[in-house]
Amino acid sequence: MNRRDFAALLLSLTPAGCDWFSDKKQPLPGERISVLGLDTTFDPDPQLASMPVTLPPPAVNAEWPEPGGNPAHSMLHPALPDRIARAWETGIGEGASRRTRVLSQPVIARGRVFAMDGGVQVSALDAGTGSRIWQVDLKPEGMRGSAFGGGPAFWNDRLYVSTGYAQVLALDPADGKVIWRQNVTAPVHSAPTVAEGRVFAVTIENELNALSTDDGRKLWSHNGIPEPAGLLGGASPAVEGEVVIPAYTSGEIFALRVENGRSVWSDSLASTRSVNAISGLADIRGRPVIDHGRVFAISHSGRMAAIDLRSGERVWEQEIASSHSPWVAGEFVFVLANDNTLVCLTRKDGKIRWVHQLRRYEDEKAKSDPIRWAGPVLGGNRLIALSSLGELVSVTPDGGQRVGGQSLSGSAFLGPVIAENALYLLTDDANLSAYR
Repeated sequence: MNRRDFAALLLSLTPAGCDWFSDKKQPLPGERISVLGLDTTFDPDPQLASMPVTLPPPAVNAEWPEPGGNPAHSMLHPALPDRIARAWETGIGEGASRRTRVLSQPVIARGRVFAMDGGVQVSALDAGTGSRIWQVDLKPEGMRGSAFGGGPAFWNDRLYVSTGYAQVLALDPADGKVIWRQNVTAPVHSAPTVAEGRVFAVTIENELNALSTDDGRKLWSHNGIPEPAGLLGGASPAVEGEVVIPAYTSGEIFALRVENGRSVWSDSLASTRSVNAISGLADIRGRPVIDHGRVFAISHSGRMAAIDLRSGERVWEQEIASSHSPWVAGEFVFVLANDNTLVCLTRKDGKIRWVHQLRRYEDEKAKSDPIRWAGPVLGGNRLIALSSLGELVSVTPDGGQRVGGQSLSGSAFLGPVIAENALYLLTDDANLSAYR
């Protein structure tokens, strides 16, 4: 198939009550539409021109067990060597096609890499060699239709997996055997977040389910406003202490009590600044981040905000649209905007320190064949982004200068992850690679 189809996200038009698991092998519904939109200009604040971008020193993280690295999605500054090269690459199953998508990053724990392919097949690989330890297909017995999406998370010696078959499962990480399996009300296209003895999974109908890690029983649920139109994929909730932060395709973001799901505060990142139906999608696709008492979140429609975790009051906001998670480190926040601009903002007040324009089109002159980027991830004193052209690019965090790049084996639509001085990435054709 033409990989340029994936230079745009799929607009998912899935009204409630439809047949989620059709047994007909048809293309995914909806039109593939570029999300780059109109040109956007981000102007650095001239008063910040001499401000040094100081970051926490790089630190070795032995694992990356959950989406976003930990329940709060705040990994600060993982260590990574200055020069990295591919150490191994292993295919884990079905890649993206006209009816499937690879939607979740791998997770790393106990010396193993766990990843899901474009269907619902989960693999465990040796992190050092890439050799396959086990592989399981989580399609429910007797199910005729096909589904995709979801992803893995590791917590307390168990692997928890959500799937597009509207299920959440607990697996034995040693052999992949199912410990428990729980149905939820609709497909899950994002990986779960696991913390405080609970598995938090958000369905495509904007329902957050809190399940017991012990046996999968449903503890409580929370519903946002149903939104039939949204981007494929989803945002895994952020958790810190007694609060869980789900973000929905409606643009709503909530702070809920982990214990019972009661609302502490709510906000909306929907923007009224949209110029068409696509740019107006309020979907929060990037994972929210909790860091030092603040929640950082961004919507596809063009609103980014820093919110006080306790009170729900906005500390600052910016008109930036993105479908990627912001990266918070020290006193700065890095985000990849929908127009492929990498932006560095101050954590305190959201002012722009610098911008770096990544390549937008294969043919820049004709503005045709848009390129999609994923990231950024901060590691080893550089920001790393991956592209649909199969390129890895490194940018300096202090000034936004490109300092390196290398070719990948295929298109990448998911950001990389870092553990034990190695970078791991999953390409769109379901090849999992390690770089050291």
